[in-house]
Amino acid sequence: MTLGAFSVSLAVKDLAASRAFYQALGFVIRAGDPARNWLILQNGNATVGLFQGAFQRNMLTFNPGWDAACNTLPQFTDVRELQRQLQAAGLTPVKAADEATTGPESLMLIDPDGNPVLIDQHV
Repeated sequence: MTLGAFSVSLAVKDLAASRAFYQALGFVIRAGDPARNWLILQNGNATVGLFQGAFQRNMLTFNPGWDAACNTLPQFTDVRELQRQLQAAGLTPVKAADEATTGPESLMLIDPDGNPVLIDQHV
């Protein structure tokens, strides 16, 4: 099962302070909208998303259809197919992808330790 590009999505209190901190670590802004309180930063193949006010906890994020540079892949497993595979493996999403749609969609699981795992397809 290939889940797509991986990043850690952080629930931050102060976007500007977090941006400055991660830039001091050598991260570079690759995407985002500071006016809407989110940024995506990278350092090599490490990707960190900073999100102020978007969710309560930090989470692991996978993006089917994207490579590590957020380029659309020519072939990938759609999030709905991933959902079917996960359900067949005995996992139940707390937020399921709508099987009646196509294109962008997401699902969320919670791991055994309570960590959110978001599978978020943008294409």
